[in-house]
Amino acid sequence: MCLAARFVLCFVSIVTAIDTCMFLQMVNVPKTRRTFCAGKCRRHTNHKVTQYKKGKESSFAQGMLSDCFNYVSHCLLFPGRRRYDRKQSGFGGQTKPIFRKKAKTTKKIVLRMECTDCKHRMQLPIKRCKHFELGGQKKARGQVIQF
Repeated sequence: MCLAARFVLCFVSIVTAIDTCMFLQMVNVPKTRRTFCAGKCRRHTNHKVTQYKKGKESSFAQGMLSDCFNYVSHCLLFPGRRRYDRKQSGFGGQTKPIFRKKAKTTKKIVLRMECTDCKHRMQLPIKRCKHFELGGQKKARGQVIQF
């Protein structure tokens, strides 16, 4: 491959990376969306859009969050994690690995859509973004929304 072709490929990849970074800035999603309902309706209906949130952790699970805290605060914050507590007790220090190599700066946004007719719920993951807004002000042509 000649030098000019390599330069063009490199330039294209840099431009794509810049475009992706620009896309990561902000996402504004309307509160209602007309889309296909896979439940009883089996047709396009209006859906109420909310952002997915993680539920409360089970008191019996071994759990990932417990690895972030030391044993004393772990017992106070998450009572009932029996397997982890049993393994931690006694001599030997920290028994489970503590994850310290976090690489991602954003999380993938998951939209939770509920059909207004049959109340069927489905989840739709979208791309990563730094700032997510639900039902925000629409941007007029040629204007920038300031926060």
